[in-house]
Amino acid sequence: MKLLFVAAEGAPFVKTGGLGDVIGALPKSLAKQGHEVAVILPYYDSIDAKFGDQLEDCFHFSVAVGWRQRYAGVKYIERDGVHFFFIDNRDYFYRGSVYGYWDDGERFAFFQLAALALMEKIDFIPDVLHVHDYHTGMIPYLLKEKFHWINAYKGIKTVFTIHNIEFQGQFGPEMLGDLFGVGAERYEDGTLRWNDCLNWMKAAVLYADRVTTVSPSYAEEIKTPAFGKGLDHLMRMESGKLSGIVNGIDTDLYNPETDGFIPYHFSKDDLTGKAKDKAALQEKLGLPVRADVPLFGIVSRLTDQKGFDLVVNELQHILQKDLQIVLLGTGYSDYEQAFSWFASQYPDKLSANITFDLGLAQEIYAGSDAFLMPSAFEPCGLSQMMAMRYGTLPLVSQVGGLKDTVEPYNEYTGQGTGFGFAEFSGYWLTKTIEKALYLYYENQDAWRILQENAMSRDFSWDTASLAYNDLYYQLV
Repeated sequence: MKLLFVAAEGAPFVKTGGLGDVIGALPKSLAKQGHEVAVILPYYDSIDAKFGDQLEDCFHFSVAVGWRQRYAGVKYIERDGVHFFFIDNRDYFYRGSVYGYWDDGERFAFFQLAALALMEKIDFIPDVLHVHDYHTGMIPYLLKEKFHWINAYKGIKTVFTIHNIEFQGQFGPEMLGDLFGVGAERYEDGTLRWNDCLNWMKAAVLYADRVTTVSPSYAEEIKTPAFGKGLDHLMRMESGKLSGIVNGIDTDLYNPETDGFIPYHFSKDDLTGKAKDKAALQEKLGLPVRADVPLFGIVSRLTDQKGFDLVVNELQHILQKDLQIVLLGTGYSDYEQAFSWFASQYPDKLSANITFDLGLAQEIYAGSDAFLMPSAFEPCGLSQMMAMRYGTLPLVSQVGGLKDTVEPYNEYTGQGTGFGFAEFSGYWLTKTIEKALYLYYENQDAWRILQENAMSRDFSWDTASLAYNDLYYQLV
């Protein structure tokens, strides 16, 4: 089968979050299964700086963005059996960052139009065209409404994946004619309209043959007003083609037996190295080196979505307990300042590292006993899976992908891979921390069983990709 992915980012070339991880790993796993797989990405200045000398310059062509004719260069590399094509336009993509510009609508309108034109030019007409998040959300619509006259495109099936429904791509309706070169009929009849805006995500949900999101629980949650961000009615209406598939992680990269960032290696059969990693992390960050105290790790953006309003409000109480916390992340300034202040008041209990450091992140995954991730909503989440790979037990709110990947400890059966709380409140966060502390201090044998359970879970993309494989075959 020929599979084509179009996205705004993809590791290892460019990544700002989970979307980049998916585009870096899923196509590679599908190629290993024997599919012919290609990916189309924008060519950002950051890609040019890191990979420019490795890419082949292929050709260039002109893209009609409304009344404008825009240059589109094409660069190429094959990596891990996947064909990567890059759309090059310096005006649009040499900006220093991936997102956040006043003309993001025009930038990604150009990218989508160029990607659709490119398929014919490189003679890669896919059986399934898989697009991701709002930046590519107009592609299923354009394929059926603007490019339907191209015979080669008529058999293409489309899949749209929602990585986060909060970001929908809402723009003025004049964009249809001004940038996409199509009429306003589908806006005027309400198909593309939401809140008096052109909504790219709505277009994708209505026009794609299948819609997926990144966990089964999140697929159910976005049908509700609490999580649907205004599109819950649409998700209920289109629920027949909506499904949730949990992301995987790169289990070669996140491997405690081979990780080059951690000082000591270990496995689920021998955790000696993990104890040494804990001591090394405590020493490195200026915490008392104590084997007997549970060390809680946090690697996260410090935002409300990640639940840090709960954490900050409860931190005074939490730090009265016999524990240590290591935090790594940046985000809202109020939360950065709060953690820094508490670290100054409790230097033996809290190390606040307001930055991002990939090596330190791996050391935290490996050296911590538990991993705190109390998200208000979490479409999938990857950190909890990474933590489990290192025998670090996640303590999570039971939403979205966290609910699907972390089995809360059952004190009666001894089963579980971490700890969870169902009611999103500071009270239940603190009570769940207390439950984890009790188990750590009173029943190390049970704690060890949870670690073994967590490290035995298969979160590899080779397994996760099988569900996508089945979905594509259902379509074609």
